[in-house]
Amino acid sequence: QVQLVESGGGLVQAGGSLRLSCVASERIAMGWFRQAPGKEREFVAHISYVGSYTAYADSVKGRFTISRDDAKNTVYLQMNSLKPEDTAVYYCAARETGSLSYNYWGQGTQVTVSS
Repeated sequence: QVQLVESGGGLVQAGGSLRLSCVASERIAMGWFRQAPGKEREFVAHISYVGSYTAYADSVKGRFTISRDDAKNTVYLQMNSLKPEDTAVYYCAARETGSLSYNYWGQGTQVTVSS
């Protein structure tokens, strides 16, 4: 069982930045998802086990960057040029090698972007 703990959410004005962190209990491929009120959870970004591959939703490309520090078993989501439509609960997720879906989820952290 992999444990995930997110942090770094908060309130920021449009155009501002936030960095989310997710500490995992072991090294594993990880991603970020988000869920806005009344909407389904959506994919935001993914980083591979070794960090050589990343993927982003079109809505965040060029604004968000996912990275990892394996010495700390931590994955980051740097969010720049934030927009009100980025407001959501952001979830960290982990995917075991060979799995087609994410197996583990964090508790979520709220990001609110004011206009």
